[in-house]
Amino acid sequence: MEETFAIKSDPELWAELDMDVERFKNIPPVLTEAFKNIFLSQTNRPKTMAYFDDMVKNIFTGRIREMVDAKGEGRPVIGTFCVYVPEEIIHAAGGVCVGLCGGSQGSIADAEKILPRNICPMVKSAFGFKVGRICPFFQVVDFVYGETTCDAKKKTWEILDRYVPTHVMEIPQMKRERDKKLWVEEVKDFKAAIEKLMGREVAEDELRASIETMNAKRLAMQRLNSLRHHNPAPISGRDMLLIQQIAFYDIPERFTEKVGELCDELEERIASGEYSAPEEAPRVMVSGTPMALPNWKLHNIIESLGAVVVNEESCIGTRYYKDTIETGGANEEEMLEELTKRYMKVDCSCFTPNDERIDQVLKEYRESGAEGLIDYCLQFCHTYNIEAVKLREACEREGIPFLSIESDYSPEDVGQLQTRVEAFLEQIEG
Repeated sequence: MEETFAIKSDPELWAELDMDVERFKNIPPVLTEAFKNIFLSQTNRPKTMAYFDDMVKNIFTGRIREMVDAKGEGRPVIGTFCVYVPEEIIHAAGGVCVGLCGGSQGSIADAEKILPRNICPMVKSAFGFKVGRICPFFQVVDFVYGETTCDAKKKTWEILDRYVPTHVMEIPQMKRERDKKLWVEEVKDFKAAIEKLMGREVAEDELRASIETMNAKRLAMQRLNSLRHHNPAPISGRDMLLIQQIAFYDIPERFTEKVGELCDELEERIASGEYSAPEEAPRVMVSGTPMALPNWKLHNIIESLGAVVVNEESCIGTRYYKDTIETGGANEEEMLEELTKRYMKVDCSCFTPNDERIDQVLKEYRESGAEGLIDYCLQFCHTYNIEAVKLREACEREGIPFLSIESDYSPEDVGQLQTRVEAFLEQIEG
């Protein structure tokens, strides 16, 4: 597969989307080499990873064509930047929900022509993809839904609206009863906005069916995450990260089916003693800010040094799928309230106080069988950077080896990170 793998190009499709084709056509070959070096160089991968590799192969072509076809059927394509935006409502309306967080250094220079340099790389990367016209996902969306989880985001949405219609959802920064009421109203407003775009109301049975669809997706991911906790690990952390990233742009029903097939294979691998990492490999859990595709830097460093990543507590990780929604609501009002309850369990560092997240990290650490915790933070992400103080204190109380890392998307700090991670792994191994 390594010899034949190549991320596909479709200049005609990209031209239809008003992309900067001359500039973008250089990206698939570069990403192909990175993917081959990081993923296809691994040995003894599960056979069912072939589907997820194929999703990457078609990331700029086949999946984009599916979205263009959906638009042709009158189904809106809606971009999001945060796991707080309720995708159940988009799905219930027949729309396509796609994550737009940027994970590449290549678009940041475009963003810095307009935005300040000293803000979050994820925000700059996403914004740069749009203003540079070098992201087919950004070009295919009808509009995007932002949210107010951080200052850099909520102010950037005002400028992004000049390039693509951008709606903003207010996320309370506390979890009191008055905040819950505000959030329910925001969810109702979100639903009304989607219905206005569709020109029709979302029916109660459509909402219930969509909740069940997304619950099935989350349950499949919970099953997969539980299986990877086995020691020795039946799947690498790199592959698990890739699957979690793909979860944000694949068709939910298809993705759930393929994750289920992978889980079946992992159960067989465990039963037969076939693993992706040796039993003596140090087991590392990663927490912190999300790692949007193609941000594979930290996982690649950790596992290239002989360790295995066994859990991610992040928005591209357990925060996205650890909770499901109660579907027994007798009517639409109750379902929307239950939906809101589920989203309020997402422990983003934007909340204050946020002791629930510290407790959740420790819980997942114990469940994963990890032997050390690396807390990963993007530069200028102040909430996670400051929350790392409390997380470090909690790990010290529990006797958990802890390493805090602050980075961006550039390769310039890879050597330094390798040195720090290697020393951390030596600490774990004693």
